Amino acid sequence: MGVDSSVIDALALNFIPGVGKITQNNLIAHFGTPKAVIEASAGQLQTLNGVGQKIASQIIAGKNAAYDRAAAEIEFARKHQIKILQFSDANYPRRLKQCVDAPLIIYYRGGADLNSTRIVSIVGTRKATEYGKDQCSFLVDMLADYNVLIVSGMAYGIDSWAHKASVKNGIPTVGVLGHGLDRIYPPVNRNLAVEMLENGGLLSEYPSRTGPDRQNFPQRNRIIAGLADVTVVVEAAIRGGALITAEIANNYNRDVCAFPGNVDNEYSAGCNLLIKSHRAHLITSAKDLSYIMDWQASEQPLVSKQMELDISLSSKEKEIYTLICDKEQMSIDEIAHFSGTLQSKLAITLLELEMKGLIVTMPGKIYRVLKRRPL
Repeated sequence: MGVDSSVIDALALNFIPGVGKITQNNLIAHFGTPKAVIEASAGQLQTLNGVGQKIASQIIAGKNAAYDRAAAEIEFARKHQIKILQFSDANYPRRLKQCVDAPLIIYYRGGADLNSTRIVSIVGTRKATEYGKDQCSFLVDMLADYNVLIVSGMAYGIDSWAHKASVKNGIPTVGVLGHGLDRIYPPVNRNLAVEMLENGGLLSEYPSRTGPDRQNFPQRNRIIAGLADVTVVVEAAIRGGALITAEIANNYNRDVCAFPGNVDNEYSAGCNLLIKSHRAHLITSAKDLSYIMDWQASEQPLVSKQMELDISLSSKEKEIYTLICDKEQMSIDEIAHFSGTLQSKLAITLLELEMKGLIVTMPGKIYRVLKRRPL
């Protein structure tokens, strides 16, 4: 199978040492293509701000070896069904393209759509408590209704818990790795990675033969933040990768949400700090997240006829439920007006409908219909 020459050129530029992500992007913006960058003279390269004699010399001296490395990487990708996506590709994640330090090349194995309509990154401590695991599972369970792609970092703790809960719920999930796709780290997640490939994927900016070196993981975190519409911090200490990811997401002007925790628990201190400093929205469930993001649950056609209800409802509950169905969501004042029911009596009916899983209360006493659930 032939390979687009532009992919080879992009790989080669990526393999030249000493040329950072932002410099790569600036060079391509200036010269037009990776090939034009590689073929430019030292004098031409140095016309760009930030490119001195050292970087120009590295590009000129390193290009032959870089092309050899590119050819080997293409062969590895072919054997292992890995997609090599360069920044200019239509399938390159559009959200990541908006980031100034987006990688020139990413390696992706899997079938999940990296341009899904809704993408949530979930991050947290490697030393997850039972509270953190419960909140993570609860969040992912409820996100099953919202047609999301869930992204995390395949690390111990909350990351792994988010991936496992996604697999359990049939939600596509992508792990962003701090090493090449020729290995899984930590090794204990090997079986999880295999399960994720069935309905998700694995992604890295690092080529094969790149080990899980310490410095790679903070770099990996920017991709976790950049891929998503919103980053959710489930449980985190004051210091650690989760807060780095949240800070990067804020710098990308992406939404950040966090679960509050016990003020005496060090692994909730990071989340509490994010909330206290207004760098994250406080959430306690997927309902809060959907409200902040203005996401509607994936709904089957709403029931508009009382006779179609297959659960036990009183005549008043059927009346109110059908009324809300027709509008999809209504304030309590509107419901009282159109039903001719006193709010004091209406509150009881609305509570019954909510307990039966037919409606949900939103801030401002707004009631919205959920998809029907079998009882």
